Amino acid sequence: MNLQKTPLIIPVENQLRELDPKLLLACVAAERGFTVVLGSIRDISVKITSFPRSVYLAKSMTSRSIKAFRVLSTLGHEIVVWDEEALVHHSKEQYFGRRLDPNTMAKVSALLAWGKENAELFQEYPDYSGAPVHITGNPRGDMMRPDVLPFYKPETESIRAQFGDFILVNTNFSMVNGFLPSLNLRNRSETNESLSVPGTAARGFSSEFAEGWANHKEAIFEDFKRLVPLLSKRFPNQNIVVRPHPMENHDVWHQLAEPFDNLTVVYKGNVLAWLQAAKAVIHNGCTTGIEAFIVKLPGIAYRPLTSERYDLSLPNSLSHECFTAEDVCQSLEAVLTGEFKSTDTTERRRILHSYIASLDGPLACERIMEVIEQREASRSGLPRPELSSYLKGQVKARIRSFKKVYIKPRLAGHRGNPRFMEQRFPGVSVDEVRARAGRFAENLQRFEDVQVEQLFKNIFKLHT
Repeated sequence: MNLQKTPLIIPVENQLRELDPKLLLACVAAERGFTVVLGSIRDISVKITSFPRSVYLAKSMTSRSIKAFRVLSTLGHEIVVWDEEALVHHSKEQYFGRRLDPNTMAKVSALLAWGKENAELFQEYPDYSGAPVHITGNPRGDMMRPDVLPFYKPETESIRAQFGDFILVNTNFSMVNGFLPSLNLRNRSETNESLSVPGTAARGFSSEFAEGWANHKEAIFEDFKRLVPLLSKRFPNQNIVVRPHPMENHDVWHQLAEPFDNLTVVYKGNVLAWLQAAKAVIHNGCTTGIEAFIVKLPGIAYRPLTSERYDLSLPNSLSHECFTAEDVCQSLEAVLTGEFKSTDTTERRRILHSYIASLDGPLACERIMEVIEQREASRSGLPRPELSSYLKGQVKARIRSFKKVYIKPRLAGHRGNPRFMEQRFPGVSVDEVRARAGRFAENLQRFEDVQVEQLFKNIFKLHT
C-alpha cells in the first residue's frame, strides 16, 4: 500500500448503479497518488481486517450501518460519508427518520453532499454531529455529464442493435414488491396483523406513515402492471423494455411479459446506457426521471394516483406528467412522431442545480478528492487506535465476517440471501475492471498510468 498518502476504501453495494461512478472516483484518486481498494461492500466487510488504516467512503448513515461503523472505527479507519439516496426523498422529517441515525452519524468525520439542498438536510438534522459538510456533488452525477457520458457508447450501441427503437419502463416498487418479504413496507405475519417497518427509525417514520405509503405504492404498482401490457398492445411494432429496481422481485415482471412478443424484462448494465438508447422512459417518482432530464431523454411520469405526502416530487416535476394510461399512450405517440415538447426549462435547470452541484465545472470526483487531500494535509496520517480497542475491533470484525459467510446466507428472508446478493452485485472480473478503467482513460485522455490489481474476489486495488 502507498505509505505517503492514507489509502481509500470505496465499497460498492449495487454493482450496476455504483461501480462505474466509483471506479471513476478511484481512478481520480489513484491519479493523485492514492492507493484505492474498490469492490463489493459485502466482500470488503468480510476482508476488512486485511486492509491498513484507510479513509472509508461510506454510502449511508442509517441505523443498519452502526455495527460496521463501530468496527471500522475501532480498527482505526476514518469514515467519510455521502448518502446515495439523498437526492430523492419525502419531507425532511421522513428523510431524517429513514436515512439518518444519531449513533451512526457520530462515527462520521466528514459529510459529502450532492448539492445545497442535501447539505442543508444534513445540518438541519436534530442530531447532527457537527461533522463538516462539503458540497461536492456525487460521482453518479459525473457519469451524466456530456464529457463523461460517452463512456457508455459501447453498451448503448449494443442495446440499440438488440432492441431498436424501444420504450423503457423503469420500475421502483421495492417497498411493496421486494425481492425479500422483509423489504416490504407492509410485513404482516400470520398471527399479527400489525404493520412492522424493519430497519427504520421511529422518529419521522411512523407506522401510520408507512401504512399510508404502502397503500399508495401498492395502488401505483397495480396500475403499472396494467399499463405495461397495454403499451405492448397499443404499440405492437414497438419494443417495450421493463427495467426493474435492483431490490424488486423481478419474477412479477417476467410473468407479466411472458405472453407478449414485444415486451422484455431486462436488468443489466447501468441505466444511463439504456436511457441513451431508448426513445422515452416511463417512471413514477424514480431517480431515473432526473437522469433522463439531464441526458435529454423524454421522461414520462405516470401518476395514476397522486399524493403530496407520499409522492417524490423532484423526478416527477422534471418529467412530463401523465395521470391516465391514455395520457401516457398519447405522449408516447408524440415522442414517436417527433411532436413531444421538452420539459427542459431554465427554471427546472436552476432547481436541479440546487440538488446536484457538479453538473458543470470540476467533476464531483475531483471535488471529493480535494476534500480528502485537504484533510490529509491537516494531519500526519490517521491516528493509531489504542491497542485494546484495536484488538476488540479485530475480534468483532472476524465475528461479523463469520456470520456473513456462514450464518446469514442460511437465514430465511435475510438480506444475506445469496440470490439477493447476486442480484445486487453479480460479480466482476479484474479484466472487466481494467477494461472499464481503460475506457475512462481513452475517453477522458487521462489515467494512463492507473494500474488495477485483484486483491480478493470482487475486490481490487488501484494505484499508479
